[in-house]
Amino acid sequence: MTTYVFIPGASSNAQAWGPLQNELALRGHASYAIDLPGHGSSADRPAPYFASPQDLEALAAAPSPMKGITLDDNVRYVVDIVTRLAAHGPVVLAANSFGGITLSAVANAVPELLHRIVYISAACPTGFTTPEDEVQPAEDDGNLLDAAVARITTGDVAAQGFARLNWRAAHSDPDLFAELKAAIMADGTDAQFRAVIDTMDPDENYDVIGPDSVIRADRWGLVPHTYFRLSEDRSIPVQAQDRIIAEADAVTPDNPFDVHTLATSHVGYFSRPAEFAEALSRLA
Repeated sequence: MTTYVFIPGASSNAQAWGPLQNELALRGHASYAIDLPGHGSSADRPAPYFASPQDLEALAAAPSPMKGITLDDNVRYVVDIVTRLAAHGPVVLAANSFGGITLSAVANAVPELLHRIVYISAACPTGFTTPEDEVQPAEDDGNLLDAAVARITTGDVAAQGFARLNWRAAHSDPDLFAELKAAIMADGTDAQFRAVIDTMDPDENYDVIGPDSVIRADRWGLVPHTYFRLSEDRSIPVQAQDRIIAEADAVTPDNPFDVHTLATSHVGYFSRPAEFAEALSRLA
């Protein structure tokens, strides 16, 4: 039996995949959602993040479970899970957004264990310079996320060695809530977006971007790969997704992306999971 395995995007964790996993289960499919190192229910999240009211100075100064975590840590963790699941049948490994960095590195490392890889509006690096360059968007690409995230960034990212985002601030600021929702999940209800915010981890370490995530034709290129192109995405807008697809196809012209377009937001798998479950079911 095919098992669908999900890698979350930046500041996200296994909880975000719950609605999609439920829809897959209704269709008879097994799935596994990953908490990457430093993320999710087992992570030592900073206590000031949950205080009410929040002390922003204490929040900025609190230690992070993400500090020091590398791409190698992510890859080892995911490869262990994939290895164990592959003993029971084919594995389809999927990722959203920033999770595409880890997905690409895992496919480079263990292509023989993967039945297919799926990028859900996700990064797929074909070159590498620095983490700072990699996360910068192209000018005028319609990205709404970066300006919104700048409003919730806490502390000095360079000095901290990690990025800390105060997602909870959106609960008390209607304008900020609306700005973040427009960027991330414009096609969902306010209640759904509140639920998404409450699943988010405050911290992310962009040092998990590394040369090993650059796709290799002789490794990554051996695995069938699908791209879910999200036409209503305003975090990685569709023109940026098209560029990602074209650059990857140039690396493996004999094995191009199998592209499917879904008219959803960046996290449409949370707000409209049935559509994604149907599309994923067809891949099995």
